[in-house]
This record gives sequence, structure tokens and C-alpha cells, in this order.
Amino acid sequence: MNEMTMQRLEYTQVKERLLEYAATYLGKERVRRLTPLTEVGAVRSLLEEAAEAAELLKHGANVPLPSLTGMETIFPLIGKGYVFTEAELAAIGTFAASCGQLRKYMDGKRAAAPRVTSYANSLYDLDGLRREIERCIRHGRVEDAASGELAKIRRKIAAAEEKMRKRIDALMTKYKSYLQEALVSKRGNRYVLPIKKEHRRQVQGAVLDESASGQTVYVEPAELGALQFELGDLRAEEAREETKVLAMLTGLVEEHESELRLNAEAVGAYDFLFAKAKYALAIDGVPVRVNDAGVIDARGARHPLLGRGMVPLDFAIGRDYRALVITGPNTGGKTVALKTIGLLTLLVQSGVPVPVEPGSEFAVFQHVAADIGDGQSLEQSLSTFSAHVKHLVELLRTANGSTLALIDEMASGTDPTEGVGLSVAVLEELYRKGATVVATTHFNEIKRFAAAAPGFENARMEFDAETLEPLYRLRIGEAGHSYAFAIASKLGMPARVLVRSRELTEAARRGDAGASGFEPALDLPAFAKAAASARPAAPAETPAEAFATLEAGDCVYIPSLDKYGIVYAAADRTGDVGVLVQKQKLRFNHKRLKLHIAKAELYPDDYDFDIVFDTKENRKKKKLMSKRHVEGLTIVRPEEDA
Repeated sequence: MNEMTMQRLEYTQVKERLLEYAATYLGKERVRRLTPLTEVGAVRSLLEEAAEAAELLKHGANVPLPSLTGMETIFPLIGKGYVFTEAELAAIGTFAASCGQLRKYMDGKRAAAPRVTSYANSLYDLDGLRREIERCIRHGRVEDAASGELAKIRRKIAAAEEKMRKRIDALMTKYKSYLQEALVSKRGNRYVLPIKKEHRRQVQGAVLDESASGQTVYVEPAELGALQFELGDLRAEEAREETKVLAMLTGLVEEHESELRLNAEAVGAYDFLFAKAKYALAIDGVPVRVNDAGVIDARGARHPLLGRGMVPLDFAIGRDYRALVITGPNTGGKTVALKTIGLLTLLVQSGVPVPVEPGSEFAVFQHVAADIGDGQSLEQSLSTFSAHVKHLVELLRTANGSTLALIDEMASGTDPTEGVGLSVAVLEELYRKGATVVATTHFNEIKRFAAAAPGFENARMEFDAETLEPLYRLRIGEAGHSYAFAIASKLGMPARVLVRSRELTEAARRGDAGASGFEPALDLPAFAKAAASARPAAPAETPAEAFATLEAGDCVYIPSLDKYGIVYAAADRTGDVGVLVQKQKLRFNHKRLKLHIAKAELYPDDYDFDIVFDTKENRKKKKLMSKRHVEGLTIVRPEEDA
């Protein structure tokens, strides 16, 4: 799999999350090396193992996973002439003991989790090594019983130390008046007495140290010299004998090097397996069916990094169609849908249960390619099209019948007319090569191509046309809309600009009808012609009475805006009517307006009034308004002042 594709689909970010669930250094190494497999049988086996491990954890199993603490530095030293320390040998003994505990635990789980427990079959019995280490090492120290010679030496040391204590007690009494304090100290592992400086010459012996103030000198009495040397010799013999014991144990470890390494690898495999199981439980992952026929049927799918806050995605491809074109407005969820399917495919092929509903199915692909840009910087946007084309060139070079191609925003970054043609040609070639293709676009021409081409299908991200909010649900079998005008209106685009935009769009579409092999579509270069032809010429003078079909106070519908308004000025000589739309005074040709509710119907009591608009000026005058709502509009008329 291409490394850049895995980054674009956020596979590497999921691996970072997975690392948090691994406890050992070998388990973490396996997570870092994790990559999607391409053989269906191997993928199925890994998914079944992970599902078994998750079931064990779900039912409260506390797996006694051996600790590999210290083993990372121990393994490279085996066989290098290095003699292990007491602490290192103790770590090896602990590891050997915990391997036995794990094997015993797994023996009891064979019926419930046969695949998971099979790893325990590779765990070697290291009880002999463990017992020898425990016999010789205890609490970080070589035991007396580790060797007969060591036991003999330590008995001599104990006798010499007892003799030394008695001699020191006698000297403390003898030199009591010369002592700075009644304490015995050690300097360089040799006993000394704290003598007052002025009495230094009263005590025979060697000065080994003095206090910071210089008022106390630490003297090794001459009477202790012989005993000190004897004790030093015995301790040297003890160290030599301890080294012999440690060397013997090191040799024993070297004899079991292969078993130790294999056991460590098995522990790493268990750690990795249960890390996947813990992560699967955290994201509500379930096992899925897999196939090599290019069929994906993901129900209730969620992006692992978005979690439960994501609207579940229902996605299918590979049976009735092999190429899907997804359309919809910006921020509607097209790219998230693309990434979700791509990432879940990679995770399934890595043996990780994914957050979908039970019964979902995924295909195993030899190659997953994603052309998804983030568009986050100006520098990137300047080279968007070049990068896009490079990705497509590489994709076309490698695509085959086992390729999943994910392409975001086709025809973007260049001239729309040429971009659409190039995109359609790329889609055709990928389909010809047998690839499974999922692409997103805003262009009607590509949608129409998908609707007409065999093996292609349209899909759209659902959008609430009333609230102008995305619903983030994918509906397969329908092409979507960009809702550009509606979104622009919601965000405050002046109504005059929106009216002109619709006029240009409609004129361009009319001018391009029948110009291509698809249905009549918007030809963007036709805007230049449309802009000139759609603008009305200066009209001849016409009596205003000829347009007196609408009067102030009428409620009218404006199709070009899909909104209602109130007439505030009757038609002038050019036929333009003044209409108040959401507190904006606009003018429309009377032909572009439809009477919705006449003024007489709004006020059947034949009340004589003028239209008073809720403006800052009127609010300052503190006029009292009575309001009547019509299709979301507010009709106001003045009442008498209080």
C-alpha cells in the first residue's frame, strides 16, 4: 500500500491511537509495522482472532500478559561476553515465571477462544531456568546457598565483622573523652572514629577524612588495621565468588536464548492482538465478512477518529455498479464519506474490527489509492491541479481489477470545461481497467455521465433545503445539488446579486442546450455571452398604467429567489416593481413576480392605511405595530398612538 495514501486516509493517525493500547516494547513495534494485508484468507484469520480477543475482554477476562520490562536491553547482550547483574537476572526470572502463568491461563480458555489460545502453544517451559535464578538470586542479592564456597566465605565475613564490632566497642570506651560524638563511621568501607582535632595525637592510626569545619578528624585506629585488611580480603573473595555465580546463571540464560526470544515474540504477538481488541472495543468495532470480489456493503459505518458524533454512513458498491460519483454541497460530508470507506477498508485488511453494524462486508484490495487534498494553504492551492494530475497518472499506471480508487473533487483546480472532460476520461479508463472507483464532484456534467454510463451510479449527501444545513447522510441512486444560491442567500449575499446570478445561469444553460453529448448543462464559458445577452436593453417609454397589476401592500412570490416579499412601490414606466424582501428594498420586473396574496385579502375590512415598514426611523418614533405573519413575512400597519 502507498504510504501517502495511508496518510491521506488517516491510517497513520489510527496507528498512533492503537499504540496507546500496547503495553510491551515488542507489542508497540508490531503496531508500528502494521500494514494492510492483501490475501483474503489471512485477513479473515486476523479478524477472527481479534474478535475472539475482544470477546474475552468483554467478558471481564484479565489476561496475565508477561512484562518485558528490562528485556529490551537484555537480549542484545546475550552471547556477547557480558555477565548479567543480579537485577537483570531477576528480570529474566520474572519473565520466565510470567510466561508459565500465561500458558496456564490460556490452557483454560481453549474452548472459548481457540485461535487466541493457539499462540500459547509456542510458549516454551522455562521453569528450570526460573528455579535456578530464584535459588541463586533473592531481593536483588546473590544468596548464600548459591554455592558452597560463597556460603563458607560469608560465614568468615560474619565472624570477622563480629570481632570488629567488639574491638570497636572497646576503642569507643578507651577514647571516650577524645570523641567528638559517640558514633562509628565508615570512610571507603573502613571503620573510623570521630576524634576532636585537638586530641588527634592521642589516638594512634591514620586520618582518612576530616569535617568541613576542620574540628573533627576521622581516624582509623591502628588496632583495627589488621582486622580491616582481613575483612577486605574476605569481601574480595565474596565478590569473586558472586561473579562466578552470576557467570554461571548468564551461561544458563545463553543456553535458553532461543526459547527466551521465541517466548518474547509470542508475548509481543499477544500484546499486539489484545491492543487491537481493546481499540476495537473503544470504537465499537465488530468483525466483518471479507471477499475478493470488490463488494463493499458497509452499514452504519463511522470514522474511527470521529467516533459516535458522526452520522452513520450506509455505503455499498461492487454488485450492480463498480463506480460511484458522490455529489452535494461543500461541508456536506462528501470527503468524510470518502475517507471513512478508505480508512475502514485499510483497517479491515489490517485485521482490526471496525465501527459498522453487524453483517457488513468489505472487499480486500491489492491496491488502495486516494487522491484527497486538504486545501489548507495558499502554497498548496497554487499547485492543486498539478498534484491532482500526478496522482491520477500514477493511479492509472497501477490500477487493475483489485484497486480501490478514491478521488476527491474531480475537475477541480483548472478550467472547468477541460477539467470535466479529463475527469470523465479518467473515470472511463479506471472502469475499463476493472478498478472500483468512488469519486466526489460538484459538476453536473460528471453527474450526468454517471447517470448514463453502464456500471456507474450517482449518490448524494443529503441536505435540508429548509434549514440549509447538511444532514451528512449518503443516498445512493440520486445525484445531489450544490445549493450554491441557497447557501449564498443564507450567508447574506445581496438579493440583487443572487437574481443576476440566476439570470446568467439560466441564460447560459439555454444557450448551451444540445451542445454536448449529455443533457443540456451549464457551459461556464457561455457566461460571457449570457452576461451580454441576458441584460435587457433600455426599454421604450411605456405608460406606468400598463403595469398596474400589483399595488403597494400586495404579497408577492419571487421565483428567482424562492422567497416572498411585500410590494412597497407600484410598477414604474419600465415595469420594475419595488419589493421589500427581508428588510431589503429591491426592484424586479413585474414579469418575474407572482401575486401571492392581494392587499385586499390581507385587510378585508377595507381599512384605510399606508404600509409602514419596521425601520429604525419608525422604531425611534415609537409607533405601535400590529403584526400579521404571511408565509414567514411580517406585515405591519400602524395603530393609533397610545
